[in-house]
Amino acid sequence: MASSTRKRVAVIGGGISGLAAAHRVHELDPGIELLLFETEPHLGGVIQTSRREGFLWEWGPDNFITQLPWGLQLCRRIGLEPELLPTDSQHRQAFVVRRGRLRKIPQGFVVMAPSRIWPVIATPILSPWGKLRMACEFLLPARRTQEDESLASFVIRRFGRETYDRLVQPLVGGIYTGDPHQLSVQMTMPRFVEMERSHGSLIRAIWSRRSAGTSATTGTSGARYSMFVAPRGGMSCLTEALADRLPEDSVRTAAPVVKITPRQAEGWTLTTGGAHPETQDVDAVVVAIPGPAASRLLAEVDPVCSQRLGEIHYASCSIASLAYRRDQIAHRLDGFGFVVPLREQRRILSGSFSSVKYAGRAPEGRVLLRAFIGGACQPELAELPDDELIATAHREFTELLGIRGEPQQVQVSRHPQTMAQYYVGHKQRIEQIESRLARYPGLFMAGNAFEGVGIPQCIHRGEKTAEQVVRSLQGEASEALVSGESACRR
Repeated sequence: MASSTRKRVAVIGGGISGLAAAHRVHELDPGIELLLFETEPHLGGVIQTSRREGFLWEWGPDNFITQLPWGLQLCRRIGLEPELLPTDSQHRQAFVVRRGRLRKIPQGFVVMAPSRIWPVIATPILSPWGKLRMACEFLLPARRTQEDESLASFVIRRFGRETYDRLVQPLVGGIYTGDPHQLSVQMTMPRFVEMERSHGSLIRAIWSRRSAGTSATTGTSGARYSMFVAPRGGMSCLTEALADRLPEDSVRTAAPVVKITPRQAEGWTLTTGGAHPETQDVDAVVVAIPGPAASRLLAEVDPVCSQRLGEIHYASCSIASLAYRRDQIAHRLDGFGFVVPLREQRRILSGSFSSVKYAGRAPEGRVLLRAFIGGACQPELAELPDDELIATAHREFTELLGIRGEPQQVQVSRHPQTMAQYYVGHKQRIEQIESRLARYPGLFMAGNAFEGVGIPQCIHRGEKTAEQVVRSLQGEASEALVSGESACRR
């Protein structure tokens, strides 16, 4: 039973969002009794790392961006910062497939807009007409309505169809594994919406910031790989470090929460399934699981909130990792990877040169490559059997990189319905969910369905939620504590 003197908090979900929330609760108030429930037998969610025959295999994400501060701030607080590796400075560029060949993405092209003229003029990725149409963006008036629109609509309206098809769509597909015709530009790329509002033109806004010295795009291309880092021992080092800092006996793995019920007075009762079912009374609960699972869990608590959560779309993706000898590959591998436009009609979303990006991912003379397959636009490919996923990746790599012979080692990881898709109207849907949650003291939510799908955004949402939990349990004293902590972090 929940004690009247010691508060209890349950976190449902042991991925990066749940771990960040649980760690932050304990960091702010070690006196709170903490329980973390995870359905799988291991923590980390999509973040998993293994080592085999000298290779470091990432089952999910293999780095995180530092342009958003929350991941780096957390690593500093838990002592992981000295273990963070930067990307190899000699190869900070990316490629896009153009008629079956890898072409360098123009330096300074930041997802949607160029910050430098000459690389765009010189690129073979766009036709002369495509380049001219892109340049016309400088002269186009800003959109007057404030209504949300799809990312594809926004880009085509500003830069034209060719820039969208050849550059923006593959870059966005590599980030969200999504369909830009469905994705909300307001939720996925809000800073570009603000650029249009404030400057009338994205090109004008980027050039203005660059001339003011606020741009960090010089010398980089594609997804700005110079701003990515990874723990030396793999991404699991982050989740393991968080788990190690939680109170002893606070973690329950292979313990799915199957029901949450509001208690008569205050707090919540959780019922777990698995091999050892139990009930736990807690004062507050953080639901940090994907939208569909959260929808089922909240169906009896609030049907409207449950319905809105169930309306959030998720995409599936599979990753085929292949290891080769370096002398099997003709391509120079002088970048960190490539993205594939849908109009190329290939069977992979992107390819990552993992052992080029970071040291220690492959033995000397070997190379580790990863192919991302599936996503919202090719969902059937993510469900291929393992051998077909490997064959697909090998065939694509062979054609694009000039590979001779078979891979030396292989691995497949699957991520069904794990990448939240922020469709047009997502912001309003999230506002409705937050409004419904406000009716239930002690009930909170985190996860990649809310404020971003990247690791820093998930950490930020988890920590913000934890701060709300502590404030709700401890009142003004904890609010002062949180404010002090936040000031220290800044």
